[in-house]
Amino acid sequence: MTNRTSKRAGTRPHTRTTGAAAEPGRRGIPAAFSRAVPVLGAAARRGAVRITRHPWYGRVQGGARRVGRATGGLTRRYVRPVVGVVGPLGRLVVAAVVVLAVLGLSLGWQEAGVGAIFGTLLLVSAVGFVLGRSAYDVDLDLTRTRVAVGDRAVGAVTVASAASRPLRPASLELPVGAATAAFYLPRLEPGQSYEDLFTIPTSRRTVLTIGPVRSVRADPLHLLRREVTWTEPVELFVHPRTVGLGASTPGFIRDLEGLPTHDLANTDVSFHALRDYQPGDDRRHIHWRSTARTGTLMVRQFEQTRRSHIGIGLSTEASEYDGEADLELAISVATSIGLQAAREQRNLDVITSSGPLRTRTGRTLLDDATRLTGTTGMAAVDLARTTAETLPNASVIFFVVGMHVSAADLRRAAAWVPVGIRTLAVRCGAGRPAARATIGDLVVLTVGSLDELGSVLRRAAS
Repeated sequence: MTNRTSKRAGTRPHTRTTGAAAEPGRRGIPAAFSRAVPVLGAAARRGAVRITRHPWYGRVQGGARRVGRATGGLTRRYVRPVVGVVGPLGRLVVAAVVVLAVLGLSLGWQEAGVGAIFGTLLLVSAVGFVLGRSAYDVDLDLTRTRVAVGDRAVGAVTVASAASRPLRPASLELPVGAATAAFYLPRLEPGQSYEDLFTIPTSRRTVLTIGPVRSVRADPLHLLRREVTWTEPVELFVHPRTVGLGASTPGFIRDLEGLPTHDLANTDVSFHALRDYQPGDDRRHIHWRSTARTGTLMVRQFEQTRRSHIGIGLSTEASEYDGEADLELAISVATSIGLQAAREQRNLDVITSSGPLRTRTGRTLLDDATRLTGTTGMAAVDLARTTAETLPNASVIFFVVGMHVSAADLRRAAAWVPVGIRTLAVRCGAGRPAARATIGDLVVLTVGSLDELGSVLRRAAS
């Protein structure tokens, strides 16, 4: 091992290391430096040593960021559109061409070279099918964006030519949820339009995203595929099926003057009785006729009233239902009761296992109910506690649950409801016979069909 130290005028001494000393851990790194780096790193982490960067470091770093942004912009503008045109089969052909070309050039395999040339010709010929520019005015029109389960949903796609020359035939695609509808667009002359109608199945409650309408150009083998989007997507709400309750509710939902309570007050709108005047009573409430008749000051005493406030606790716990049909029935029952309260302009709150629903209008209630799905983690008893704590001033509370909720669970759920609030539990089981039972002060109703809801509620009011 030889160490040479040289010193030149105006320069700092440097050490040149050769031989075995050059490999303490890495080749070409001095041993002292290799031992010092971990020590300096640990000291820097403790804050004992401050490591400063060269002034040019920031300039180099900023330049690197600018180059990265420029490269990313070029990639988004030119590379991605080209790569996006190549379909799955086209990518397979490109990979096969590359592999065959490498085999043909490296091994002199003529058959592989011929295959590479043939694949290249296929790709080049497919380019002519996707080139060109189309000018369309496309309109996606849904007659209704909100329908109930089983109703007919109809839409139309209108395409007009906005080009100054004839447009060759093309294909249109319309995504409908997870499916895709295809339309054939014929040759269009300048100013000519084409319209096609379509229907959307509404057999189940869901929110479908319709669109966007896109034109598609592709070669016969679908090696290349070019899509152009022309419209924005539209949401179609397939609301749960509901029934009108009509005159089924007046037995337990009172008029707007509210439900009377047993709490007495000095001022209100519901007259209760007369009592002797006490210091501090409002003189406006003195009943002068009774005072003149008895010779003693008598004042009116009132009974507190409250406005009807309907609360609905809807359980979406999947384990409480026998299947999807029972859950759909429970959602339909809850929304039917909620819509009846909304029609009568009563205060309404709907609490579900996944959170509250908007109840400002019947439309918002149905929209939120459409998005409900089966959940896990909140049993009926927990839902009852949340509903009672959220709605302490409700006049009537409905608990809509599945058939797997036991009588003991219903009893514990009703225990959370404050005294004075009428409570009803509606158990939903498709195909079950309608029934009415009581557990203490709790009225338990069994509904097997949505059409039976009105009669079951009338039975509860009797």
